[in-house]
Amino acid sequence: MLGKTCFFFYISMLEILYQDEFLVAINKPNGLLVHKSPIAADASEYAVQLLRDQLGQRVFPAHRLDRKTSGVLLFALDATTNAAMQSKFEQRQVDKTYFAIVRGFIPETGEIDYPLTNDRGTLQDTVTRYERLTTAEIPVAFGKHPTSRYSLIMLCPETGRQHQLRKHLAHIFHPIIGDRPHGCNKQNRLWLEKWQINNMLLHAAGLVFEHPVSKEGIAINAGLPSEFIRAMGILELTPMSVTPNLTA
Repeated sequence: MLGKTCFFFYISMLEILYQDEFLVAINKPNGLLVHKSPIAADASEYAVQLLRDQLGQRVFPAHRLDRKTSGVLLFALDATTNAAMQSKFEQRQVDKTYFAIVRGFIPETGEIDYPLTNDRGTLQDTVTRYERLTTAEIPVAFGKHPTSRYSLIMLCPETGRQHQLRKHLAHIFHPIIGDRPHGCNKQNRLWLEKWQINNMLLHAAGLVFEHPVSKEGIAINAGLPSEFIRAMGILELTPMSVTPNLTA
């Protein structure tokens, strides 16, 4: 049985990807909560607190990333800008790009239109588009198969539901490696025991939007974390495969 993932780490400085007098974006590490949560008693650090202390001013998270997801996390530096950015996310005026490594050979392109239920029990329309960037087949036996197959994919969620990408990929039987509880426990165990990789291989690579104040186009990219790059090395894939080409 896989043990529960614990996140105990201390961050001295967050990587800032973009900053002006209204907005700031960081490259959130895997395992870091956006803000304090009563259900995560094991956490001692939070992105809101760390960034506030680093900048010496109050910050407002304009959207959310799962604790297990790394990548671009955007904050506003005042309440008015925050309201404007949250409205852009709600009205689907922000283009979001993610990368993931999933089990199996997923189709080349596709759209997952599968409603999800929120924490209040309400069914919500939920749409994710994806593109397969490349595949990998390695000589590691898995179950009755003599090899293990994986796909490196790009994801563009049309909506922003909780755990949307994780649930959608599990729904089409191509779960994200390292995802718990929506992923494949046997694959997660293989990656942990053979390569000591316990992180979820899902990365928020970029955001593109119109600046709420200046109205200029903004494109923010986040480099891959080290464990994602190491996983690509195991699969003999190059980091260039996931270099986002994002323009405002």
